[in-house]
Amino acid sequence: MMHLANPEFLWLFLLYIPAIAWYIYKQRVSQPEMHISTILPFKHAPKSIKIYLRHSLFLLRLLTISCLIIVLCRPQVFDSRKTTDGIDIVLAMDVSTSMLAKDFTPNRFQAAKKVASQFVSSRQNDNMGLVIFAGEGFTAVPMTTDAPMLSAQINDLSMGLLEDGTAIGDGLSMAINRITNGNAKSKVIILLTDGTNNTGLVTPMTAAEIAKEKNIKVYVIGIGTNGVALVPVANFFGQIEYGPQQVEIDEKTLKAISEMTGGKYYRATDNDVLKQVFEDIDKLEKSKIKINNFTHTEDDYMSWAWLALCFFILEFIIRYTILRLIP
Repeated sequence: MMHLANPEFLWLFLLYIPAIAWYIYKQRVSQPEMHISTILPFKHAPKSIKIYLRHSLFLLRLLTISCLIIVLCRPQVFDSRKTTDGIDIVLAMDVSTSMLAKDFTPNRFQAAKKVASQFVSSRQNDNMGLVIFAGEGFTAVPMTTDAPMLSAQINDLSMGLLEDGTAIGDGLSMAINRITNGNAKSKVIILLTDGTNNTGLVTPMTAAEIAKEKNIKVYVIGIGTNGVALVPVANFFGQIEYGPQQVEIDEKTLKAISEMTGGKYYRATDNDVLKQVFEDIDKLEKSKIKINNFTHTEDDYMSWAWLALCFFILEFIIRYTILRLIP
């Protein structure tokens, strides 16, 4: 962008009014005369280019002065950059086989991916990451500010990436490791699971204690209907079949994790409730944006100075060549 450091010098352009008026008056009263008996021999004579250039000297002089006035105004170019401080967020998602249960449409896994992807897309100022866990924890996406990329990665998640099981403690500890090095003052983990910790090296409460020490808030979402749901089970031939089973979520432990870390526990029993849960978390953890502006300013008058010199030289050449006066 460009602005003028001394715009008050633009008032000098008002001097053009009397200058142009004086030039017009001078042209009218200072026409040379030559007395001849007849002008018939000159009637069909071609017009000289000097007729069209006779006012060019005055125009070039005005252009030269215009450029000098702009130089006096000190045109400057500047650029402005800003940085924003958001929230560090890690989404820890359960990808165990039980997430294929069909008490959500079309199942828990697909419903969770859709809502989580929409949540991520709306957080443009935050630094976010994705951890998945089943029988072990795994960092699917390191911390990033590229919300569209992270949203796409969530949509591309598939089952079978990890050994089956529900290692809630490992998933939470992996998320803590990812978020610890973030620069934001506010750090949040969203833990989404549909079961009970049944494997892994770290217990859920041990991971919760670590999160509390590091001032990391954990929101826990227990996903699954109350009662019986169609859950995938392996038959005698190792093929997946669906059968009704009682939904078991260790809500006592999940609530303890959220309470210990200053978060909140939610139970999502269908698609609409799950969407509402993420909307609630989105409202609770709005980014407190701090904007830092950086401005770099630099004088940019040399191009106008060179232009003034070019106009002056052009006037000089035309005045003493094409429009040279006869002594």
